[in-house]
Amino acid sequence: MKTYIDCIPCFIRQALDAARFVTDDEKIHEQVLREVLRAVAAMDYNQSPPLMGQIIHRLIRGFTGIEDPYSDIKTRYNRYALNLYHQLKKQINDSVDPLQTAVRLAIAGNIIDFGARRDLDIGGVYKAIDRGLKAELDANVFNDFKADIEKAKKILYVGDNSGEIVFDRLLIETLPREKITFVVRGKPVLNDAVLEDARTSGVTSIVPVIDTGSDAPGVIFDDCSDICRQHINQSDLIIAKGQGNYETLYNLDKPVYYLFMAKCRIIAGDAGVKEGDIAFVKK
Repeated sequence: MKTYIDCIPCFIRQALDAARFVTDDEKIHEQVLREVLRAVAAMDYNQSPPLMGQIIHRLIRGFTGIEDPYSDIKTRYNRYALNLYHQLKKQINDSVDPLQTAVRLAIAGNIIDFGARRDLDIGGVYKAIDRGLKAELDANVFNDFKADIEKAKKILYVGDNSGEIVFDRLLIETLPREKITFVVRGKPVLNDAVLEDARTSGVTSIVPVIDTGSDAPGVIFDDCSDICRQHINQSDLIIAKGQGNYETLYNLDKPVYYLFMAKCRIIAGDAGVKEGDIAFVKK
């Protein structure tokens, strides 16, 4: 998915939010913004927005010397989500349609995104869960999803954020796990899940887990490891969480199901939903 003019203010906002999240040093805030403005001015708008996200967070890590600036908040939200795990698991098992409930919860978990919302708290997660369970879900997409899951031999499930990965585990546990390989980011970026988060959440105990080999907040194919590219090419079906994966896996020639909370007007419009809605989209 290409970058739109409307993405530019978001890049600047994300850069300043992230810089302030990591440090109170205003000189670093200024350095990051100046470098981001130069990068935005030079960027190719045919590239996807996560490429700029990659640049922004490399700058922040470079200026601060902190390899994983979001480490503490990742740990905290993994713990929050794990504390909800048994309650949500029971809710899935007791529901009329466990798979649909698990899909809704997986989408709700995408609210744990500190690239989009620096002010998120646990109350916001509870609200997202309630909204996700009550929102309308496209019945045609869901029926296609069930049919494609049954037909597929190799399924690639591409995760997004820490904390959210526990919600992914709940969905994976309702699917044919023997078909699934889970994907995390190769290096820290934002609060995106890496291999350690997959271990903490218990995902590594139920399915094979690989990483992208990249620090992009999405799956930029040419920046991925050979193993990741091989898994993408050999999969029959991809389940992709979050907007960054929506933006970067956009043109694959195979069924891809995108599950996310629409936090951006441009992406919401492209996905056919309203900003703030849950999105369950097949492309």
